[in-house]
Amino acid sequence: DDMSAHIKASLIGSSVTIPIKNHRLNLGTWQGVYLGEFRDGGDTRKLSITIL
Repeated sequence: DDMSAHIKASLIGSSVTIPIKNHRLNLGTWQGVYLGEFRDGGDTRKLSITIL
């Protein structure tokens, strides 16, 4: 079992809400968006983006 990957994913979270201003992500000076993979497998992942 890959318990360490499950714990990391629980601590980091799996979703985020980012405001958009003037067609750009409204992030602060030191903020960024990163995707992390904690499992050892080469499985295919899907990224879903919803714009309201």
